[in-house]
Order: sequence, then structure tokens, then C-alpha cells
Amino acid sequence: MALSITDLKKGTLFTYNDEPYRVVDYKQKVMGRGGSIVNVRIKSLIDGKVLEKTFKGNEQVDSADVTNIDVQYLYNDSSNFFFMNDDSFEQFEVPVSLLEDQAGYLLEGSKVQIQLFNNRPINVELPKNVALKVTYTEDAVKGDTSTAITKEAELETGLKIKVPAFIKSGDLISVDTDTGNYRERVKN
Repeated sequence: MALSITDLKKGTLFTYNDEPYRVVDYKQKVMGRGGSIVNVRIKSLIDGKVLEKTFKGNEQVDSADVTNIDVQYLYNDSSNFFFMNDDSFEQFEVPVSLLEDQAGYLLEGSKVQIQLFNNRPINVELPKNVALKVTYTEDAVKGDTSTAITKEAELETGLKIKVPAFIKSGDLISVDTDTGNYRERVKN
């Protein structure tokens, strides 16, 4: 489906040079005699590169045929992560390079979404927050349990984050997957 340049609002998915992109920022400038230009900042859904692009007048782009599928994380080896569609039992291999920093938020059995472009996995959408168990952290010094003081904690996936001093080994905590920050302690 063809999109006019004025359809390229923030969040819109489209193809450019046969690659799917998401609009990150959109600015329209109206010129004299009814013409206009649109300046957009776009992010590649394949490699994450951000580009600045200007479209003029009546240019058109194609919408990206991106499909989201609910999947369950199964396991990983040294080169791939494996996911399964709970409905069809179809399995997907996602290269380790595509996940990068997201791997520390995945536990076996986690429910996530995979984005497919031309039936090829291009992205894994994590939930906003995940609950992970603290496997190791230093004990708090007596009297030093204010929330302003932080210490490093290792989580069950191997991820290391800063947590408040009152968090202990064995605690279940909520972690923001966008920032990697501690959110709160979760009641078991």
C-alpha cells in the first residue's frame, strides 16, 4: 500500500530501499504555492540505524508489511535464540546479534512478540517490565538501607543492574526493559 509523505507520522512503518523503517520524528514544512516538504528521522527495523530523510511534495513510499507474532522463548545456543508460536507450534530462530542487550531479560518460557518482515524475524519486542530473581548481591551494611544508596546485583539471566541497598539475594524484582533500571521489589 502506498503512503503519501504526510502519512509518515511518528510510529508509522514503511519500506525505504527495500528495508523496513519506523518513523521516530516527523516535521512538515509548507512551502509557497501549496507545496510542502517532510523531514523525518527514521530507524531501521533490521539493523537499528537512524537516518534523517527529506521527502518532497507528492512523493510516495510503501507501507512495510511487518507482522507481530506472540511467541514463547525456548532456549539459546551460541549463535541463535529459539522461539515457538504457541498457536501453530512453528519455531523461529533469531540470531544472537539481533537481540544484543535484550538477552538479559529473557527467561525460558517468557512470552514476547517477534516482528517478521517478509517472513524473516527482524525484531523481538519485550514486555515493558520483567520480573527477575536476584541471584547475588552484597548484604546491606546495618543502618545503610536508604533507597538512595545502590549496589550491584546479578540476576538469574546473568544481567547485572544497580538496585537499592535493601534488596537481598533471592528477592524477585521488576526491571524496566527499555532502560535496564530497577523498578520495584515484587511480592512472591
